[in-house]
Amino acid sequence: MKNILLRFLNILTVPVLLITLSCSTNQNKNSEFGLVIHGGAGNIIKGSLTPEQEKEYETKLQEALETGYKILIAGGSSIDAVEKVINILEDSPLFNAGKGAVFTANGINELDASIMDGRTLNAGAAARLTHVKNPISLVRKIMDISEHVMLVGEGAEIFAEQNEIKLVDSSYFFTEKRWNDLQKIQIEKKAINKDQANFNSYNPDYKFGTVGCTALDKNGNLAAGTSTGGMTNKKFGRVGDSPIIGAGTYANNNSCAVSATGHGEFFIRGTIAHDISALIEYKGMSLNDAADEVINKKLSSMGGTGGIIAIDKKGNIAMPFNTAGMFRAFVLDDGKFVVKIYKE
Repeated sequence: MKNILLRFLNILTVPVLLITLSCSTNQNKNSEFGLVIHGGAGNIIKGSLTPEQEKEYETKLQEALETGYKILIAGGSSIDAVEKVINILEDSPLFNAGKGAVFTANGINELDASIMDGRTLNAGAAARLTHVKNPISLVRKIMDISEHVMLVGEGAEIFAEQNEIKLVDSSYFFTEKRWNDLQKIQIEKKAINKDQANFNSYNPDYKFGTVGCTALDKNGNLAAGTSTGGMTNKKFGRVGDSPIIGAGTYANNNSCAVSATGHGEFFIRGTIAHDISALIEYKGMSLNDAADEVINKKLSSMGGTGGIIAIDKKGNIAMPFNTAGMFRAFVLDDGKFVVKIYKE
């Protein structure tokens, strides 16, 4: 007990390590538990963020890691860790989820999320939310008590109200930066006469700010969750991959837990998250090999951009992406926090 207490206290003094070289990692030994998070991928190149901005992201990712680590080291469940970690990221305007959600073409915020329990293969998902403060908590409730997997729009928010999930006025999601991003995209898109997909490649500042978390607990159970505000200037009721089980989120105790970020249409068409799990479960591939096969070969060959975070049943992790950078971080049972932003 004394050793466990000392180890717990040590997390408060472990410095965050900001690494800009490696895009993935894999341990050659088992970890009893672990946690991996992402805050979106995109055109994040060295120099695109000021030192102050880097520090801001670093601090928030560390806070999220500490939150999940405290749950896991105390013997808490991977599902609890995933929900509470994503709550931290949803409450920050830094990321495209919750408070920092981007605007649709008609100037509103529509949020999507999903969560999956690798032990039971139970899942919850919701899309087109406009008043739910923390979508990941809503989808957790859907998973736990609803007979359905996915709820959408007004129906999802009625369910939220009935189950005491916090609702907020739509003005809560307004941030000046996201509003200005919408104005810039609409003006420049009109000027260059390009569609949304092409514009995302054209815009040098474009980022997918979706957040996600995957976790392995001491009981060997895996879980994954993803939360997003979608795509800036999206229209026609568009829903991306984040609330789609098997596309943006997947967890299975027999293989791994995965959360994705990127151009959602490609992740949906490629069932990216499930493909990684399937390669492990059915072909016996390692997590790193499976993730590399799906992201750097399949997704890239389709023309898709983005990345994933994943952890397997042995505590190995992977964080591949095919964009310039991805906000990502992890902590394993050794208590060392690692934060990465840029590609090598």
